Amino acid sequence: SPSSEDVAVTREIVEAGKLLGIEVLDHLVIGGGGQWVSLRERGLGFGVR
Repeated sequence: SPSSEDVAVTREIVEAGKLLGIEVLDHLVIGGGGQWVSLRERGLGFGVR
């Protein structure tokens, strides 16, 4: 499960991307055992503040 820090970093990367004209498509958090989660799929960090 993504941490609050993961979500905060995602927001910062998305905002920086906007300034540079780069669209951030997703942020994946990969854990042990090959488990992963898409922050975009969960609606975390990509919305309007």
